[in-house]
Parts: sequence; structure tokens; C-alpha cells
Amino acid sequence: MPSARAQAAQIAILMCTRNGAQFLGEQLQSIAEQTYSHWRLYVSDDGSTDETVAIARRFAASHPQKLMIRNGPGKGACANFLSLAVDPTIEADFFAFSDQDDIWHKDKLQRGLDWLTTIADDVPAFCCSRTELATTDGRTYGLSPLFTRRVGFGNALIQSLGGANTIMFNRAAKRLLEQMGALDVVLHDWWMYQLVSAVGGAVHYDPQPTLRYRQHAGNEIGSNKGWAASLVRMRMVFKGRFREWNARNTAALQKIPADLMTPENRWVLQLFIKARTSPLLRRLSCLKQSGVYRQTTLGNIGLWVATILKRI
Repeated sequence: MPSARAQAAQIAILMCTRNGAQFLGEQLQSIAEQTYSHWRLYVSDDGSTDETVAIARRFAASHPQKLMIRNGPGKGACANFLSLAVDPTIEADFFAFSDQDDIWHKDKLQRGLDWLTTIADDVPAFCCSRTELATTDGRTYGLSPLFTRRVGFGNALIQSLGGANTIMFNRAAKRLLEQMGALDVVLHDWWMYQLVSAVGGAVHYDPQPTLRYRQHAGNEIGSNKGWAASLVRMRMVFKGRFREWNARNTAALQKIPADLMTPENRWVLQLFIKARTSPLLRRLSCLKQSGVYRQTTLGNIGLWVATILKRI
């Protein structure tokens, strides 16, 4: 049975939209049908030219005091989500990111609360989960990869753990995001994993899916399941995209105040930076010393190859 704390908590759902009219109604309905009802939805629209805003307004009219609509910064999905996450005027006990085109399981919010409310209020914490992969008409056809290795900063440096559409986080994590501001990072979910783990916060990966993740041509980031997805990611490595991403993320991580990041993680970060920039043998030595790792064997092989080729 949920704790008294879990039953009384207020949740702010942070949704970003852009030309999402085709699927938005179904996503909004799945939010309305949550078994946990103490939520408020904040929609930041990044310049939609279709019926997206009209659909959101109709939902707001039928759900009084439940939805707020505002204009996004117009700089892409990551910047839009961070504009919500770092806004100190958005107050709640807990927070959840939401895409515009998924279908949430009815107990998604409750399951996140069940874990988050076990963490002390002053400890930054977030949880994420596996997803069901769905066709454009919402039919499930598989699951996202199951990650079984431990979670932590050594993994976060080079791999995002769970999609932002599955993420819920507490007020301490929100305050941390606010303190850091809207930095130039690659993905808001990856940044959440890096930031919270860097300061020694709590991270939870739920192996049970909490939503149907619709796969279509408009996805900002698609599924990472299967050989085709692996080949796409390897191509990105060889073209230098992964190295560019790591440069942006490490620059952001170096802005974390010294008194926030744990000494161990600061040491891991410095070794990883050296593994990116040193001569070959030094690169390999620093990578090994850092202990960074990906969640799969194939991913770790790719990491070492990328290091040899100076592509991390």
C-alpha cells in the first residue's frame, strides 16, 4: 500500500510539444487516466504550426486547473525540456518528463512515487524504466533493451540509461538542475543521469516498462534496440558525433561546483577527459583506470574501439 507521503504528493508533469497533433490526444488521455491523480501538467510548445496547441487547450478546458501552456525557447527539444526543468516557478514535490506521443501505463506515476518516496528529501534522485516499443497506431511490438549492469557515474559518462519519457525525479534533483541552469548538453535525460550520479544522488532503473514508446519518423531519438540501431550508433561514432557529444557533456560536468561532485567522480571525470585527448597508450590506460562502462558487451567493445580511434 502506498505510503502517506506518496498519497499526498503533488507531481508536476513537464511536457514539450512541437507539431504533435497526430498523437497528442492519446497521450493526454493516458495522463488523465493515471491511477495517481494529484498532478498538474505544464506544456511548453516550441512553435507548433498544426493543431497541437488547440488540442492542449481543449484538454485544459475539460480538466480545470490541471494544465498550463507556455511558449518554448525555440531551440530544440532538449532546450525546451530544460527550460521547464530549471524554472523555479514550477513547484511540486516530484516531477515527470513527458513526450507528446507516447501512451503511459495507468500506474506510471504511482510506480515512480513508490520508489522516490523511499529516498530522503535532501538527496537528488530520479527513476527511469524500460519501455514497450509501439507502432504508430499504438500496438506493442517489442521492448527496449534490458540493462542489467549497475547504474552510476561511470556508466552515465558515456551512456544514457533511460529515456526522458520514463523519468521522474524529486525536488532535490530539480533544485540541482535549477542551480546548473540551461546548459548546452546533448540530451536532457542523459544530463539528468550524469548530474544526479555525479553528486552521489540516487538512481533507479525499473526493468518493467511504464509506457508505450511510439516509433515514427518524427521521433527526436528512436529506439536503441537491435542491430540496425547499433549500426546507426557505430556510424555516429566514426563520423565524430559521439566525440562531439562527449565534449559538450564533459564541458557541462566541469561546471558542477567542486563541493557538489563527489571526489571519486571528479577523479573519474578527469581520467575520462584524458582518455579522450591523450596519446594512444595513455588514452587506453586512462580509460581502464576510469572504470567507465556501457551496459552491454557490444557497447563496451565499441567503447574501446572508439578510444583507439580517438572517437570518444
